[in-house]
Amino acid sequence: MSMANTNAPTIAASQDNAGPYGPKPRRVFSRRNIFLYGTLFVIAAYYLLPLYVMVVTSLKGMPEIRLGNIFSPPLEITFEPWVKAWSTACTGLNCDGLSRGFWNSVRITVPSVLLSIAIASVNGYALANWRFKGADTFFVILIVGAFIPYQVMIYPIVIILREIGLYGSLSGLVIVHSIFGMPILTLLFRNYFSSMPEELFRAARVDGAGFWGIFLRIMLPMSLPIFVVAIILQVTGIWNDFLFGVVYTRPDTYPMTVQLNNIVNSVQGVKEYNVNMAATILTGLVPLIVYFISGKLFVRGIAAGAVKG
Repeated sequence: MSMANTNAPTIAASQDNAGPYGPKPRRVFSRRNIFLYGTLFVIAAYYLLPLYVMVVTSLKGMPEIRLGNIFSPPLEITFEPWVKAWSTACTGLNCDGLSRGFWNSVRITVPSVLLSIAIASVNGYALANWRFKGADTFFVILIVGAFIPYQVMIYPIVIILREIGLYGSLSGLVIVHSIFGMPILTLLFRNYFSSMPEELFRAARVDGAGFWGIFLRIMLPMSLPIFVVAIILQVTGIWNDFLFGVVYTRPDTYPMTVQLNNIVNSVQGVKEYNVNMAATILTGLVPLIVYFISGKLFVRGIAAGAVKG
């Protein structure tokens, strides 16, 4: 006991002389941090400044806009441009605002997203876990299809839709979006299912589970992140589409983006910049809301194998 007590002060003294443990703390205002956060601030300002101008302009009246101070906040906030953009702005011969186009876009986006994701998820699952004859050739054809420019296929698809009686209808546009979304979604699902432990699939096979049993009971419950990735990609691409909407539909079934173009490029009367800005924000709200709600799951899906080969 006496020897232990004698050595204790010596050990404590040696620890005190050794100094503090752990990595040396970094200065908050180092050159590295100033450059890093300065660059991030400039990039954020570059992307957020146009959005700020759009929001403040949409909340101003035309007399205030004519003063030319686009960066100044509104002196008197008004929501009349938003109401007009939604319900009374003229989009060609019709003056019912974006409301009709919004519901057309919903009727296009929802079935297109559900149909394309349902088929692509089964395709990716089959290519990853059920090796059939010609699977590699089929996969290569899908990948090649993902990189074919849309413009090349416009006229042949017009002829096909005309022959089957779907040209100019929302159903025809749903089919077009579903087909063009299939290749990239199949690639995402195939890579995600390939990254799953193979032991799960083998154990299910040993227990007697079949194609649909494994897919519905094992794969689907574990695939929420990649489904969120697919939903975000499809909703963004389909909702923001202009080319297919203006080619494959008629004025009474135009999606929201086509009606936004008609509002912004209207040459009749006074150019109402506040209404244009409000209409632009309204058109982009749905993809923004989807991103904000499911952003974390999107990152998880990408990190879990969505872009792995």
